[in-house]
Amino acid sequence: MNARAALFDLYGDHLRIRAGRASVAALVRLLAPLDIAAPAVRTAISRMVRQDWLTPVRLPQGPGYALTPKCLRRLDEAAVRIYRTGSAPWSGRWHVLVFQPVRERARRERLRADLSFLGYAPLCEGTWIGPRPSPELDALLEDERVRADRFESTLDGDPREMVARAWDLRAIARAYEEWTGQAVDLVGALPCDAPEDQVFAARSRLVHGWRNFLFRDPGLPAELLPPAWPGEKARAYFEREAARLLPAAAAFVDHNLDKGVH
Repeated sequence: MNARAALFDLYGDHLRIRAGRASVAALVRLLAPLDIAAPAVRTAISRMVRQDWLTPVRLPQGPGYALTPKCLRRLDEAAVRIYRTGSAPWSGRWHVLVFQPVRERARRERLRADLSFLGYAPLCEGTWIGPRPSPELDALLEDERVRADRFESTLDGDPREMVARAWDLRAIARAYEEWTGQAVDLVGALPCDAPEDQVFAARSRLVHGWRNFLFRDPGLPAELLPPAWPGEKARAYFEREAARLLPAAAAFVDHNLDKGVH
């Protein structure tokens, strides 16, 4: 886990509900159990400020950083999918995006990564589909200065064939099976009387691994997935263990946010 990813996880999983801000000293303390050194934390913060994910603030504990509106949108959208909050049943209609060609390679690759994160996949060159509209899509297109025709449609053909064409379900299924095995080993290695910092580190790694599925799994409707989909077993394990480890991890965060600068 690199420092930038760890900061996104920390803000999304803990700091978002604690006013969305923390001092630099607190951020360094909170990432120490993940073996992330202070210089790496500061470098990642600077990068996130340049990318408009964080903004500098003055706090009673010293200099700090708060979430920007852009980052708030991204974290809230992620939370809906990570913890299944507010997701409605599938309407049977795809959300279709049709783009004009994007010539700049860096912009094109950034757009692909962001669209994948929001749950879309390319059906063909310039046309992407998702199981539902993303509430973050408008902001993404505005930030990238990209225009797209948008509409909802059942599209022609069997929806299962559409899924197989747009997403590699076998690869996603294998990734879920591998993650579940690694997560069981990670949590199983935690002693029953583990101190708060160890619980925080284990839970952070658990959440980080699960959050990575946002880039791979669009949250397809159950009726479009193969029988005995391994994502359901993986999700059940994640939700159970993340909830069980949360009190000790949250206590570690609270203790380190309350400390002053020493």
